[in-house]
Amino acid sequence: MSPYWELTFDADGDVDGPERDRLLTQVTDLGVRDLVVFSHGWNNDRSGATALYRRFLAPFPALAPGARLGYVGVIWPSMRFSDEPIPDLPRSVAAEEAEAAPRPALDKDTRRALLQAFPNRTTVLDRLARMLDERPGGARGLAEFGGLVRLLLDDDGQGMAADTDEDGEPAVSGDDPVSVCRRFAEALAALDASGDAPRFALPNPWDGAKELLRQATYLQMKRRAGTVGERGLGPLLGRLAKAAPGVRVHLVGHSFGGRLVAFALRGLPAEVTAVKSVTLLQGAFSHYAFAARLPHAPDRSGALKDLQRRVDGPLVCCHSRFDAALGTFYPLASRLTGDDRACAGSEIAAVLGPRWGAMGHDGTQAVPGTVRLDLAAALGGRLPASGCVNVDAAAVVRRGGAPSGAHSDIVHPELARVVLAAGRIA
Repeated sequence: MSPYWELTFDADGDVDGPERDRLLTQVTDLGVRDLVVFSHGWNNDRSGATALYRRFLAPFPALAPGARLGYVGVIWPSMRFSDEPIPDLPRSVAAEEAEAAPRPALDKDTRRALLQAFPNRTTVLDRLARMLDERPGGARGLAEFGGLVRLLLDDDGQGMAADTDEDGEPAVSGDDPVSVCRRFAEALAALDASGDAPRFALPNPWDGAKELLRQATYLQMKRRAGTVGERGLGPLLGRLAKAAPGVRVHLVGHSFGGRLVAFALRGLPAEVTAVKSVTLLQGAFSHYAFAARLPHAPDRSGALKDLQRRVDGPLVCCHSRFDAALGTFYPLASRLTGDDRACAGSEIAAVLGPRWGAMGHDGTQAVPGTVRLDLAAALGGRLPASGCVNVDAAAVVRRGGAPSGAHSDIVHPELARVVLAAGRIA
């Protein structure tokens, strides 16, 4: 898997200068014709991101032996709750034994990541961690917990005012924290239920409190992904097109990384036609993002209205009904924020309706001419040369535990083949 470059962006979208210059000067000298640019999603640290790139991109040389390929791994400041399993990553015996032992609700790695996501909030985060362990005072304790989460999201100049499609407020700004935590707890209980066994008691709202904290990081990282894409990656691709006019660029993004590469189209200079394909893997943003009219509000449009036309090729959205992060928690959090343009397991979808759906759960919606294929059809024929294409990837994207389900189950040669097919990479 060579040549390979990394591009590191900060929260404002500024790229590491030496890394940028290295790419701009070397990509032509090394004879690259097709450049695959991959962005990780939320809940990844740097080591996890680079491991994902190595594993996902490993089949490419064998699948396209005649292509002159190059690879870029985008590194942006997201964070990871370290208790969430990632399919296929090797697990040590020590790690499994540690999981079996009693442990705090927020382990040291997660707390370190939260401090990086919310600098200058050490005291607040320490109190939140203690409350998750102690669960004090019933409704009064949850009200305090919700107020502390609200403090994390106060606009204090730390990247909270980036993307113009973010009209909603965090759930704790307008909803009773007890009710919000209860909804998250009920969603978790539904995911954890085995078979059709009846549940005789409502879950404790404290069981959903950690998900409320996770929502705070979700909102922070969601906005940051848009900022890095629009202000960072998009303009950089413009510079790349000038420095290496013969290079064909193929954008790939997982989860909020899909949002990042999609928002890069908004920051792409108007004259640039170097982006030949975009592949979204379990994209964590609204399925109406590219719509000219929202079905429930015809006078409004998606944040990326018609920007699929900036791609000189297809925009392919891979989705799976087994993605619990996008099928349950994403629409629930979006509904609680009132964010119908940013953006559901079947039970949640039945309650909330399609208004709150995510790209990676059911594909691009409300864009006329969108082609819908299953994975076998996508790999068995020629993909459309342009426009939006939905690929149901549930045949392979299907494994993972609560709360995220199959959201990270993307390392499959079939999906690598989809990227190659979208880019017409022989």
